[in-house]
Amino acid sequence: MKNIFLTVLALYVLMQANAQNQIKGRVTDVNKEPLTGATVYMPELQKGTVTDRDGNYFISNIPKGKIKIQFSFVGYNTLLKTIKVTQPETKVNVSLTTAVIESQDVVVTGGYIGSQHDNIVKIGVLKSKAFKFSGTPDFMAAVAQVPGVDMISKGQGIAKPVIRGLSMNDVLVLNNGVRIENYQFSEDHPIGIDDNDVGKIEIVKGPASLLYGSDAIGGVINFIKENPVPIGTVAGDYRMQIHSNTLGMNNGLGLKGASKKFFGGVRIGNKTHADYLQGGGDFVPNSRFNEMTFNANTGYTGKIGTFKVYYDYFKQKLGMTVPPVVPLVTERGRKNDVWFQDLLHQMVSSRNKLYLGKFKWEINAAYQNALRKLETTLDVPVVEMRLNTYTYESKLNLPSGERSEYVIGFQGTSQNNRNLNDRKSQFLPDADINYLGFLGIARYDLFEKVKVQGGLRFDTYKIDTYAMGEEGSDNYHQPVSKDFSNVNGSVGATYRPNENLILRLNFAKGYRAPNLSELTSNGMHGNRYEIGNPDLLPENSYETDVSMHFHSECLSFDVAGFYNYINDYIYSSPTQDTTATGIDIYRFEQANATLAGGEAGIHFHPKRLPWLHVKGTFSSVMGVQQNGDYLPFIPVNKLRYEVRADKKKLGFLHNSNVKVAALTAFAQNKPSPFETRTDGYTLVNISAYSEIFISKQVLRLGLSVNNLFDKKYFDHLSTLKPVGFYDEGRNISLTLDIPFGIVKREGMEF
Repeated sequence: MKNIFLTVLALYVLMQANAQNQIKGRVTDVNKEPLTGATVYMPELQKGTVTDRDGNYFISNIPKGKIKIQFSFVGYNTLLKTIKVTQPETKVNVSLTTAVIESQDVVVTGGYIGSQHDNIVKIGVLKSKAFKFSGTPDFMAAVAQVPGVDMISKGQGIAKPVIRGLSMNDVLVLNNGVRIENYQFSEDHPIGIDDNDVGKIEIVKGPASLLYGSDAIGGVINFIKENPVPIGTVAGDYRMQIHSNTLGMNNGLGLKGASKKFFGGVRIGNKTHADYLQGGGDFVPNSRFNEMTFNANTGYTGKIGTFKVYYDYFKQKLGMTVPPVVPLVTERGRKNDVWFQDLLHQMVSSRNKLYLGKFKWEINAAYQNALRKLETTLDVPVVEMRLNTYTYESKLNLPSGERSEYVIGFQGTSQNNRNLNDRKSQFLPDADINYLGFLGIARYDLFEKVKVQGGLRFDTYKIDTYAMGEEGSDNYHQPVSKDFSNVNGSVGATYRPNENLILRLNFAKGYRAPNLSELTSNGMHGNRYEIGNPDLLPENSYETDVSMHFHSECLSFDVAGFYNYINDYIYSSPTQDTTATGIDIYRFEQANATLAGGEAGIHFHPKRLPWLHVKGTFSSVMGVQQNGDYLPFIPVNKLRYEVRADKKKLGFLHNSNVKVAALTAFAQNKPSPFETRTDGYTLVNISAYSEIFISKQVLRLGLSVNNLFDKKYFDHLSTLKPVGFYDEGRNISLTLDIPFGIVKREGMEF
C-alpha cells in the first residue's frame, strides 16, 4: 500500500511540475500570404489543428521537451521542425514553399520520426488515396506498385508481400507498429489488414532486424492507422467500391473526433466477392472471399504524455482454389461452402509515450488472438488452431542535443500455439515460443551535410513443442526444444551536398530464427505434404545498399542498388518421395544464397505544362543459391510507366485527374528447380478521379479499368499458375468516398 501511495504521489508531483504549455504561430507562403486550412500536426503526440483564415494556429496542453511539428498544405512542401518547449508559451512561425511534384512525407518506421529526405534509411510511402482508389479487390496489389515490392498471390483474397526477393517470414508486417502474428508462415495465409483503417503504408527495404528483431531480415511493411482529426472536430466518412470482375463490393463507415485532451474513433467494414474471372472470361472456381472488420481507438494527450488504445477485429472466409475443389465448384458464386479458410484475428494494443524532462519513454504492449479453421467437405473443420501472442516493448530516448538522438530499449514476445478439438489434421504441434531483444541506436549530425546512424541489438529466441500423435506413425510430431541467440547491427549515412541531392549508404546485418512450421510441420499444406526440419539454423543476412535521390522544381529521380548475402537461407524443396496417395513430399532445407538488384524511378512535371505528370519505375532482383540454383518466388523484372493529366477545376468537377498506366513484366527464364518459366506480358490500366461539391458536401469519385484489354497472363508469383488458372482479367471499378464532419467552436469539449 505504501508503494502504491508513493507512486501516485510521484506522478502527481511530476504532472504538477509540467505547467500548462502551448504552441502558437502563423503559417504562410513565401510571400507571407496566410495559408488558410493548413494542417499543423505533432506525430509523437498524435495531436493537431488547422490554421484559421489568417493562417494562425494554437495548440495547448503540450509537454515540455523536444517536440516535432509537421506543417503541411495541399500544393506545398511538407515541413518538419524540431523545437524545444521550455516556456509556457512557444511561438513558431513558418513559411511553406510551393511543391510542383508531390512533397516528401514524414515517416515513423525507421526508428526516429523524420522526413523522408532526412532519414538515414530510405523509406517508401504509399498514401491512402493510392490504394483506396486503386481499383483492385485486394489492396495489396496497390502496395506492389512500389519499386522493389511485389506480392505472392492466390487469387484476389490472399496476397503476401515480397521485398527485394524475400517473402513470407523474411518480411515483417506491422499493424500500426505491432508485429502481426496470425500464422504468417505460408503463401496460403493472408496478412489480415483492413485497408479502410489505414492512413498510409511505410515500407523499409532491406534488413531491419536492429529495430524489430527476427523476421525483419528482408524488410518491413508498416500499415499505419489514420491520424486523429484536428482538435475540436468530429468527422467521418463512408466509402463504397464495386467491382465488375468479382461482382464484388467493399463498404466502410468511420467516425472519429478529438478535443483538447481526448481523441477516438470507430470504423466498420465489409467485403464480399464472387469467384474472379481470369483473362478471357472463365471464372476461377472457389476464388471467392468475404470479410468483416471492426476497429476502435481512443487516446489521451496531456502535459505528461500520450496514451492510446486500439482494438482490431478481422474476420475472413477465403475460398481455396486447390485441385480437389475444381470438380466440386461448377457454378460461380460468393458463398463459402467447401474448401475455405475460416479466419478470425483480434488485436488489442496500447501505445504510450511519457515526457519526463529531457527523457522520452515509450511503453507499448499488445495482445493478439488468431483462430484458424480449414473447412473442406466434412461437417467439422479439418484444421483448428489458436495462436495467442503477447508483445511488449520499452524504448527510452536519452537526453540529446540538437544534432543527436539516442535510444535504448527492449522488445519481447510470448506465444502459445494450440490445436483445438482434436481435429483430423494437426499440421503443427502445440508449442510455446518466447523471444527477447535489447537494442541501442544513435543518430548524429557530423557536419551540416552528413548524418550518421548506427546501433546494435542482442536477441534470444526459445521454442518448445509437445509430442503429438502416435509415435512411429507418419503424422507423429516429436517434441522439439530449441534455443537461439544472435547479435545484429547496422550503420548508415546520408550525404547532402545541396538541397536537391541526397546520397545514402547503409550496411545491415539481419537474422531470422526458424519458425514453428519450418522446424516441426508434418502434414498436408495446400497442394503438398510438408515435413519440417528440427535441425535448421537461423538465417543471417549481410546487406549493403546505396541510393541516390535528386529532386528539383519539375523533376525527381531515384536510383538504388543492393547486395544481400544470406547464410543458411531456409526454403521448402520437393523431394523424390510421395505419399501413399501420390502427393509430393516437401522438406525444408538450407543453403547459402545471394540476392542482388536495384530500383529506379523518375517523375517529370514540366513547368510549361503544369497539368502533366509523367512517371516511370523499374525494379530488378536475382536470387541464387551457392550451388547455382535459383531461389523460389523471385519476382521478374518489371517496368511501370504512367501519364497523368490534372485539372483543378473543370466545370462542376474539382481536383480532377485522368491517368493511363502500364506494367511490362519481363519473362522469368531463371526459375528455381521446382518452378517453371513464365512468359512476359504488358497490362494497361486507365483511371479517372474527381471531386464534386453539392452545397458544402464533397463527393469523391474514382473510376478505374484494370487490365483494359482483358489479357490472359500468368504472374510468376501466382500460386494458381501450377493449377492452370490465369490472373484476373478486365475489372471495372467505381469508388465513392463521402467525407462528413462537424467543426466545434474553439474551447468546447466533448
